[in-house]
Amino acid sequence: MINKIVVKGYKSIKEQAVELLPINILIGGNGIGKSNFISIFTLIRNLYEQNLQNYILTKGGADCLLYMGKKETEHIVFDLFFAKRDQEAHNRFIVKLKEAQDSLFIERVETAFNSGGVWHGQLHEANRQESSFKNDYTGQAFYVNSLLREFEVYHFHDTGDRSPMKGKCNVEDNISLKSNGANIAAFLYYLKEKFPKHFARIEKTVASVSPFFDGFNLMPNRLNEQLIQLEWKQAGAVDTYFNAYQLSDGTLRFICLATLLLQPNLPQTIIIDEPELGLHPVAVNKLAALIKKASAKTQIIISTQSVNLVDNFGPQDIIVVDRKDNATVFNRLDAESLDVWLKDYSLGEIWEKNVIGGQPLM
Repeated sequence: MINKIVVKGYKSIKEQAVELLPINILIGGNGIGKSNFISIFTLIRNLYEQNLQNYILTKGGADCLLYMGKKETEHIVFDLFFAKRDQEAHNRFIVKLKEAQDSLFIERVETAFNSGGVWHGQLHEANRQESSFKNDYTGQAFYVNSLLREFEVYHFHDTGDRSPMKGKCNVEDNISLKSNGANIAAFLYYLKEKFPKHFARIEKTVASVSPFFDGFNLMPNRLNEQLIQLEWKQAGAVDTYFNAYQLSDGTLRFICLATLLLQPNLPQTIIIDEPELGLHPVAVNKLAALIKKASAKTQIIISTQSVNLVDNFGPQDIIVVDRKDNATVFNRLDAESLDVWLKDYSLGEIWEKNVIGGQPLM
C-alpha cells in the first residue's frame, strides 16, 4: 500500500506530506483541493503508461497544473512511499517534472529502497518527454514497477446515454474492471463464469439497495458473440427485456462500485472521487460497509461531500482538506481530541458544525 505521499508544486498544493492508512476519506468544501489530490494518482498513472504529454494537453497545459501557475512554480514533485500493512515504508517512487514551453517534461525519475533505516536511491531516467520506467526491470525498478501497477483511480460518473457502461463491449475485455466501468458487462460475465460465489454476492448486494432488481441476465450477444451488454431482470416482469439504459444513474454507479469492491482479486489501492454521487442514503450506508470490508485486503482512498458516508467511519479514517495561506493542507482527525464531541454528536454532525474544518471557503 501507499503509506505516504509528498507533493510539491501541484495545482493548489504548495507542499504537503500526507500519511495514508488502509481507509482514507477526504472531506472538504468545493474547490478546496480534494479532487486535486485524487488527480495526482491519475497523472502518475498517465506518466507510467507513457501518456504524460497528452494528459497535460487535455488538462490545459503546464500553467494549469503548476501551483499558482508557471510564474510562481516551475517544478512538480511526487514522492510515493510504499509499505506492507503496519510496517515502515520499504520502497519509494520519485518523479520531478519541470515546465518548458507550457508543457512538462520528466526531469528525473528515481526510486529508493529502505535498508536498516537508510534510503538507498537510484536514478532511472532524466530529461524525457515520456517515461519508459514501466519497461525497466533493473535494480529497484523491478520491485517498484509491481507496486505502481497496483493502484487505480475509478470514475463512474458518466451515466449519460453515451456512457460506455451502457453500450456493448468485447466479451473478452475482462482482465480487470476499467477505471470508467466501460467493460462492466464483460467483467461481470467473467465473474459469473469463474467466480460464481463473488458474482452472487454482487447480485445480492445490488438487490439490497434496488428492490426491483432481480439479478443480471448476462450472456454474449445472440447475433454477435464477441459482444456483450449489461442486461438484467426486473422482479415481476419475467418476459420484459431490460438493459443498462433502463437503470437509474445511481443504480448503474452502485453496480460498478459493488463489482469493484466485491471482486475476488482487489487492486492493492483503490482510489475513487465522490463515489456517493447519485446514491440513495441506504445505498451510501451499504457502500460504506463495502469499503470497510474491502479495506481488510486493500487500501481505499476516496473524496466525499457526503455527511451520511462520513457518519459510517471513525475519526482515524478521515482526512480534513482545507486552505491555509492560499494552499491546500491535509490533516487526519484525532479520535482523542474529539472524544467529548462524539459523546453527543455523530462525526458528520461535528463536520457540519465546523468543529473539524473542511467547510466551504467564505
